[in-house]
Amino acid sequence: MLHSGSRGIGNVMGRYFIERARREAERLDRRLPDRDLAWFDEGTALFDDYVEAVGWAQDYAMANRREMMRLVVESLRRHLPSFSLADEAINCHHNYVARETHFGESLFITRKGAIRAGEGELGIIPGSMGARSFIVRGRGEPQSFCSCAHGAGRRMSRTEAKRRFSREDLERQTVGVECRKDGGVIDEIPGAYKDIDEVMARQDDLVDIVHTLKQVLCVKG
Repeated sequence: MLHSGSRGIGNVMGRYFIERARREAERLDRRLPDRDLAWFDEGTALFDDYVEAVGWAQDYAMANRREMMRLVVESLRRHLPSFSLADEAINCHHNYVARETHFGESLFITRKGAIRAGEGELGIIPGSMGARSFIVRGRGEPQSFCSCAHGAGRRMSRTEAKRRFSREDLERQTVGVECRKDGGVIDEIPGAYKDIDEVMARQDDLVDIVHTLKQVLCVKG
């Protein structure tokens, strides 16, 4: 199981368009309670540019994952000759935008910290460095716009995790997992995340668990 986003370009695009939206709100004299609530009107050139940029970043993220998977599989085959692939690879976007039809309307759906869980669709819900992860099948719940939680989610910020936990805490919480246990990854310590089992129990109306995974190796880079 591997993850890669758009390697920073999505963040750059986001900041660019946020600033453009703020300037557009000022130009149109939109009086907003918060300048971060600025938007682009559908049908305008800026709106179309933004949608195109978001799509490009998401395609780039998928290309990253495919290349990472290719390299990992090549390495496994080189060192473990008996290794073989079976069934299918599951590609699972999170923190993304997609145009979908719900309740008879064409909508832009933003899934922040969420994945699509359409009926019968396979998805990945990862835990932390020390917790379990899950392969799930969506139940297509319309009230959630066919979505479910992407993972446990953070209980605290990265800064708070670094302040509260030590390397000894990290070593204790990742016993049995071969992974980095140095100060550079304390912000990813399992204790900084919510209980993944509780999260899964609270969304059993959105997905069915197909496989439960427990990592023995976690590589962060």
